[in-house]
Amino acid sequence: MSDRPRSRRSAYARIPERAWRAIAGTSPPTAPIGLRAQRGGMDDLAAHAALGLALRIGASLLAVGAAAADVTATVLRVAAAYGLANCQVDVTFTSITVSYDREDAVPLTAMRTVRTSRTDYTRLQRITDLARAVGTGGLDVEQAHHRLDRVVSAPPTYRRTVNALGWAGVAGSVGFLLRGSWLEALVAALTTALIEAVLRVLDRRSLPRFFQQAAGAALATGVAVALLAWDADVRSSLVVAAGIVVLLAGLSLVGAAEDAISGFPVTAAARAFEVLTLTAGIVVGIAAVLDVALRAGIPLDVVAPVPVVPFAVGLAASAGISGSWALASHARPRAVVLAAGAGGLAWTTFWAAGAVGAGPAVASGVAAVVLGLCGELVTDRLRIPPVLVAVCGIVPLLPGLAIYRGLFAIVVEADIPGGLAALVGAAAIGLALAAGVTLGEYLGRPLGARRDRYDERVRRRAMTAE
Repeated sequence: MSDRPRSRRSAYARIPERAWRAIAGTSPPTAPIGLRAQRGGMDDLAAHAALGLALRIGASLLAVGAAAADVTATVLRVAAAYGLANCQVDVTFTSITVSYDREDAVPLTAMRTVRTSRTDYTRLQRITDLARAVGTGGLDVEQAHHRLDRVVSAPPTYRRTVNALGWAGVAGSVGFLLRGSWLEALVAALTTALIEAVLRVLDRRSLPRFFQQAAGAALATGVAVALLAWDADVRSSLVVAAGIVVLLAGLSLVGAAEDAISGFPVTAAARAFEVLTLTAGIVVGIAAVLDVALRAGIPLDVVAPVPVVPFAVGLAASAGISGSWALASHARPRAVVLAAGAGGLAWTTFWAAGAVGAGPAVASGVAAVVLGLCGELVTDRLRIPPVLVAVCGIVPLLPGLAIYRGLFAIVVEADIPGGLAALVGAAAIGLALAAGVTLGEYLGRPLGARRDRYDERVRRRAMTAE
């Protein structure tokens, strides 16, 4: 009789254990934190050489326009190709740091400052091809270093005149997108070519970019004031708007939002602050010229309303903007044609989404998803960077004019509510474009067979803090 109550009590004591087994998780940890490093198995000399190559490739990609997430995945891929499997990569706006952690020796850490450079899609593709060759095991470290030397020291794809022609094409196409005449588009193109030449001279003299933007905006406004003083049959506000849109389109508002979405908040914050600072430089340049013009009795309206453009004109202008942008960014002729097609596709998608009742932000996001998806599907076969399709394609949809209007209303017209409303609308469009491009790339990479475990590792980073 005494054994039965004891066995019954022991059975009751096992109930909580059985219940816990029924609900306890058996899958891997939700967030593996602080895992112990593995044994390196490499001598310091070989590890240093491989680490230096991965760092150089990452810094070169970042300098010519690659996104922080793509740079991180490429560095991890190159380092792993030479046996450095336990690397940590940290990318900021102006530097990149790679650390190789190993249990049997002191960790190796290297940092490289990234020199800001103009976007160069041809050089970007060549560096990407080099990283792919390294990942397949086709190059040793020394061969890869020599090949990278040739890529980064190669002359630019085009002469300066061709580059200036690209920027002029962007401004002229923007003029048509703002429903200007042939004469107004031509004046806008010539003014932007002049601005580009002046900015190139100022850049060689190491003038900070804030003052470069102010000088470019002042030059565009000065040309408009001169046309108004001469009673030229040209809308002066359109000349200013086209020049300002080109200056603002080169800023990294969408890049900042994309880095934030991809899990790089520090880099995103730096890019966003740069956008704000350089845009303020544009407003300062315009305000200075306007003040001089008003004192001379020449009133100038630089924020005139933009009329609605017909679909056919918008389609042609968007293709011209994207193709000219690719040309100005040193893309090969085949890539320029593809970029022009991407601009036309973006405008068509944007127009179709708007026709069914979508707002500007939603329509821009839908167009960006289509561009990101198409970029991943077609560019790998053509040996063209996928970022070219996305970046060049969304240029016609960038909210550069809205950003300028908002800051101009706050700084010059003291219209704080109206300026803040314009800035919020511009931020919504920029975020929609960045989110759409990121989502489109995510959907397209499995179909394009470009996704690997390093891309997955970088994407998981977006779920945690940087």
